[in-house]
Amino acid sequence: MSRPPHVTAGRYAPPAAARELAAVSADGSRLHVEVHGPEGAPAVVLSHGWTCSTAFWAAQIRDLAHDHRVIAYDQRGHGRSPAAASYGTDALADDLVAVLEATLGRGERAVIAGHSMGGMTVMAAAGRPRFTEHAAAALLCSTGSSRLVAEATVLPLRPGRARTRITRGLLGSPAPLGPVTSATRAVLKYATMGPGSAPERVEACARIVHGCPAGVRRAWSHVLAGLDLDAGVAGLAVPTAVIVGRDDRLTPVVHARRLAAALPDCVGLTELTGMGHMTPVEAPEAVSSALRELTSRYLTAPAPAAPATPAAPAATTTDTEKEKTP
Repeated sequence: MSRPPHVTAGRYAPPAAARELAAVSADGSRLHVEVHGPEGAPAVVLSHGWTCSTAFWAAQIRDLAHDHRVIAYDQRGHGRSPAAASYGTDALADDLVAVLEATLGRGERAVIAGHSMGGMTVMAAAGRPRFTEHAAAALLCSTGSSRLVAEATVLPLRPGRARTRITRGLLGSPAPLGPVTSATRAVLKYATMGPGSAPERVEACARIVHGCPAGVRRAWSHVLAGLDLDAGVAGLAVPTAVIVGRDDRLTPVVHARRLAAALPDCVGLTELTGMGHMTPVEAPEAVSSALRELTSRYLTAPAPAAPATPAAPAATTTDTEKEKTP
């Protein structure tokens, strides 16, 4: 019997959604969407990364859904979203816009968070009118806008053409990853996580990543290898926070620092010591806290003013006192 594509118990097991729906993208691709938490609560939209799924956000959903409406979706070809005829940054933007339109009312705003390819999705969509309508703030986790293969440090080689060529071939390999074993967990931990990552966190990531179809993984790897979203960063005008692990080998800290310098309204750069690329799983409290801070600052409306104190009878109130009465 094959192992399930994600863990089924504990903090990293995906919680049941309050409701599920399908969003239809511009080219007809259907996207699996989950909505968690109470209707009317501050909204957070979560966009996962390459080879992942909504299950990747399990810890954030559990932490936030008590008092937030959390919307998570599977990128095309991932999780429960079928494979598509085309892949590219336009598709990433189209898909995010379709999710926003399917889950948010006209003019309703949300904090939009993206991890890795999900962060690239946010950058790709930055110039879309529907994104501008719905985005109150953004969180970019462990991501970059260009030079992904050239600056990846998965291979312990000197920077240069040889390392770039081998890295591109490795990430774009058509071979299936196979079952989750002690050996594959060790490889995944080295490539994508910090050296101190707890076994249950490594297991959660391995189950999710190994569940991604090899063809989909390879198709998206070609998109990422040629990625250039620097213009999208410059157009991401909403308040944006950036989080990165200092031991990230896939999108090293140089990417996060470059993003923070280029963003029109960067509201914070957090570098997490000892963490790798999988920050929402490796550092769930830090990511959830950043989302809560963004919703508190940019979504939560101030409390309504207290009811006015009834004025005293006119016979006993002077003109001066009337002016002071609330």
